[in-house]
Amino acid sequence: MSLLDIDDLDAGYGDIQVLSEVNLRVEDGEYVTVVGPNGAGKSTVMKAIVGIANCHGGAIMFRGTDIAGMPPEEVVHEGIGYVPQSNNIFPSLTVEENLRIGAYILETVPEDRKQMVYDRFPVLADRTDEEAGSLSGGQQQMLAMGCALMLDPDVVLLDEPSAGLAPDLVGEMFDRIDTINDAGTTVLMVEQNAKEALRRCDRGYVLANGENRFEDDGEALLNDEAVRQQFLGG
Repeated sequence: MSLLDIDDLDAGYGDIQVLSEVNLRVEDGEYVTVVGPNGAGKSTVMKAIVGIANCHGGAIMFRGTDIAGMPPEEVVHEGIGYVPQSNNIFPSLTVEENLRIGAYILETVPEDRKQMVYDRFPVLADRTDEEAGSLSGGQQQMLAMGCALMLDPDVVLLDEPSAGLAPDLVGEMFDRIDTINDAGTTVLMVEQNAKEALRRCDRGYVLANGENRFEDDGEALLNDEAVRQQFLGG
């Protein structure tokens, strides 16, 4: 069984259905990307996994347990980290305080875990006592990922990590995500920069109108003529 198996998932918000029979799997240690046009339902997949969107049907199996409909505060205990696209830090708190909040379910904050975050994102180590709101957009995104890593999750879900970043920072952000995966953390990412995301990941999914359209290795999808014409701009 895969680390994460999504089977015939119907999900949305209230009575509004966004996803229809979506299937997705993530193996332990993999780097998987979900791409597709705006409104395809990519972020809804993430929100369904962490209990923010409503699951109307199907299953979300994580390490053999169906977590569909599980409240977010319970999902985090299962070993799932989540970095939303926006509003993912506390800007009036310091970098250090944000990281401590990231470990909120633990009785004590592991110093080695905090040091691991600083090792992966050295710029944060230089600004531990500064308000998070004073960081650049890219640094804030690094902090948000660092907060999710404070609990040493089995998988980290990244929702549009390059959104809003200056073009010259996008490559660096993807490099950081590569490092997270290389260190052993499974990554499931939704990303608007489809070409770069598929170039970096192990496998990818293409969604459109809330349904599966393509699934393959990242490089294979990148070179698939139908995918390129319909979703990657040729």
